[in-house]
Amino acid sequence: MAFAIRDLSVLAYANGFTLWHYKAGNDSLAAVALGDFFSDASDMMAGGDMIMVSGAKECRIICVALADAGKVLSAPVN
Repeated sequence: MAFAIRDLSVLAYANGFTLWHYKAGNDSLAAVALGDFFSDASDMMAGGDMIMVSGAKECRIICVALADAGKVLSAPVN
């Protein structure tokens, strides 16, 4: 499935940092972690933000490495 803005929400915001939650449903977490998955939300995200992604059977935290003009690059949090 494609990104759905209604499944993205802000959990916390402070000092220019946002902690997001994305409900992936049945989407694979590998697909959600791709660099272009959150591109429709690039105007709301910033580098350093974190996204907690929950799927049907697993969850993951990813970091926004870059958010700029229709592109969001993400990286896994180790």
